[in-house]
Amino acid sequence: MGSLFRSEEMALCQLFLQSEAAYACVSELGELGLVQFRDLNPDVNAFQRKFVNEVRRCDEMERKLRYLEKEIKKDGIPMLDTGESPEAPQPREMIDLEATFEKLENELREVNQNAEALKRNFLELTELKHILRKTQVFFDEQEGGLNHTTESMTRALITDEVRTAGASMGPVQLGFVAGVISREKLPAFERMLWRACRGNVFLRQAMIESPLEDPTNGDQVYKSVFIIFFQGDQLKTRVKKICEGFRATLYPCPEAPADRREMAMGVMTRIEDLNTVLGQTQDHRHRVLVAAAKNLKNWFVKVRKIKAIYHTLNLFNLDVTQKCLIAECWVPLLDIETIQLALRRGTERSGSSVPPILNRMQTFENPPTYNRTNKFTKAFQALIDAYGVASYREMNPAPYTIITFPFLFAVMFGDLGHGAIMALFGLWMIRKEKGLAAQKTDNEIWNIFFGGRYIIFLMGVFSMYTGLIYNDIFSKSLNIFGSHWHLSYNKSTVWNNNYLQLSPATSDYEGTPYPFGMDPIWQVASSNKIVFQNAYKMKISIIFGVLHMIFGVIMSWHNHTYFRNRLSLLYEFIPQLLFLVVLFFYLVLLMFIKWNRYAATNEFPMTEACAPSILITFIDMVLFKNSKAPGKDCNIYMFAGQSFFQTIFVLIALACIPVMLLGKPIKIMQARKLANVQPITGASDAEVGGMSNGGGSHGGGGEHHDEEEMSEIFIHQGIHTIEYVLGSVSHTASYLRLWALSLAHAQLAEVLWSMVLSLGLNKEGWLGGIFLTVVFAFWAVLTVGILVLMEGLSAFLHTLRLHWVEFQSKFYMGHGYAFQPFSFDTIIENGGAVTETE
Repeated sequence: MGSLFRSEEMALCQLFLQSEAAYACVSELGELGLVQFRDLNPDVNAFQRKFVNEVRRCDEMERKLRYLEKEIKKDGIPMLDTGESPEAPQPREMIDLEATFEKLENELREVNQNAEALKRNFLELTELKHILRKTQVFFDEQEGGLNHTTESMTRALITDEVRTAGASMGPVQLGFVAGVISREKLPAFERMLWRACRGNVFLRQAMIESPLEDPTNGDQVYKSVFIIFFQGDQLKTRVKKICEGFRATLYPCPEAPADRREMAMGVMTRIEDLNTVLGQTQDHRHRVLVAAAKNLKNWFVKVRKIKAIYHTLNLFNLDVTQKCLIAECWVPLLDIETIQLALRRGTERSGSSVPPILNRMQTFENPPTYNRTNKFTKAFQALIDAYGVASYREMNPAPYTIITFPFLFAVMFGDLGHGAIMALFGLWMIRKEKGLAAQKTDNEIWNIFFGGRYIIFLMGVFSMYTGLIYNDIFSKSLNIFGSHWHLSYNKSTVWNNNYLQLSPATSDYEGTPYPFGMDPIWQVASSNKIVFQNAYKMKISIIFGVLHMIFGVIMSWHNHTYFRNRLSLLYEFIPQLLFLVVLFFYLVLLMFIKWNRYAATNEFPMTEACAPSILITFIDMVLFKNSKAPGKDCNIYMFAGQSFFQTIFVLIALACIPVMLLGKPIKIMQARKLANVQPITGASDAEVGGMSNGGGSHGGGGEHHDEEEMSEIFIHQGIHTIEYVLGSVSHTASYLRLWALSLAHAQLAEVLWSMVLSLGLNKEGWLGGIFLTVVFAFWAVLTVGILVLMEGLSAFLHTLRLHWVEFQSKFYMGHGYAFQPFSFDTIIENGGAVTETE
């Protein structure tokens, strides 16, 4: 049936490579991406493998490239990405790459260190400039005739003993220190000075208006200039220790005005020189980074490919001569010739004269599961694999999910307008997929939307179709074919009477069905609109659900026949299908019979009021009883012989239960006894083998029961039988979510229309136009946010559950493990993460 419906046939092969050709051959296989290598050294430590030094060298090169990338992004330099993937370099080219990266890193680190030193020097000079400028104000005040301020400050800082002793010694000189401190530390700094010095210091401070750049991390820091006056060496020492504790920077500040002016001129000259040198340093750094940005992407690809090759070579074994590498790998059977061609190209590139050898091995291991996908089927396959990777060669539900998933979603989301919004969004992502794929982002939500763009598009298109069937567009109807109802009411009666009902038994109905979908008249049938739609949607939900489950059971037949599980075919598939058909498919037939035989205009006893309830009929069928509607003399049967057929159907369903429960275990027990009594040869061997290797409960790959206890087999079969019988009932009821969510979606859309948008449509005049614009914007946001996004997500999750539980449980085991080939594309897409392949 092809790889679309089943996973690829896999083969375990042994690969012999000459040491000089191994690197080139593995490189070709990495470009091909069709080989999954096994680790032949599982007990060897990663640090004791043959090519561990080469892997470490690659790690070191990656570290240097990440450093360059960080510096390039810091300067906002765009990195050139041509989208091409260069080939893996030869081993001898690693030395050139290492030398190039080493030179770039050293040069960049040297430039950064010089720039940091220059910035630190520039910061110190800038702070000194502000100190000289701000403290000049204090000294100008003293020289300007405000000596009384200085005298009062001096008297406050001198104790009585010093004042008495200093009366004969002349005026007392105050010492001072000046510096810069971070602005947020200033209040705590002032309090500490006051407490530690007992109030014997005088602090003046002024803010630096512009922020200063921290040379270490480039942050902008706001600082303040301060000057502290004190008297005595003891206070001087204490003040300096406090400044050191608060990381305040102290600078020398001369007392003489001439010295301050001379220092300020020198500082300004040095600042100008530093600005020139800093500009030249930044230009040189920028040129280095621009040159590196042109090749950074290609360098990353080359290094990651080299690292992946050596990591893969570490999985190989060396033969006794140390000249040949031996590998084991899983390969798709159809691609063996392609792989051999790739190995031949690698041998020619390396110049080796000994061709590689690829031998197919016999194995009893379960091969990995490999389903070929393209950009369209990839998202649907991901939905299936999220439940569980298919067992080897098991039927793949993905091709059928391409149709059933968006259709069941659309049954719940049926609205022409909302479906159009979703379809247009998906179509936009499909049309722009090349550009959007190139813009790699870490936003998980966007990655999920973009990865499922084809699912979103199909869900929107199918929702538009079901919206036409429901005749529902933003909770309104399309009057395409005109109505098949002719009411004898005027417009005001229809719109103002909440209790009007449509009755098909009257002459208001033409008696012919609507050409496509629902008649638009139901939109104004306020009283019995929901009653009519409920009956319709509830029945189609059961119909779709039963057909979906029967299709799942039929899928298990393909599994049983492919794996030659004769026991599972006879004692699982046939009774399961009979059980589902005679009960639930018969329930679906009753719906179509009732739709065909009963109408509102039929004469007694075929009137609508006397039409039997399908639910009551089904319950009576299971309970072997006949119920009539109280007070009515109506026929409870829809066709002749219905009671007889119903009795037969229930008996068949009951008979299927012990067959499912005991048939397979008893046959396995008989086959084991027969095998112990006489040797089995020829045809008998194949027959008993088919019995002892029965399929799983859901028709998956063959399960070996040879080593399993009979008690466990009976228990497992009992669990699977109970699960199927009870699940058939619960799963059928589970499909009613199609009806429930469809009703909820339609009602929410109607609420938004009647309570939001209709308010703007009822206003007239130019004020009404403005009001309508505002209301429409609010309505559009609620429609997209609630009805499209939230309701769409809800319907998506319910559809996913219907496929995982109700559909796939009938045939899908999902006990396999994924095929993870050695592929450069996958490694580069994952950012160079190399994992060991089991």
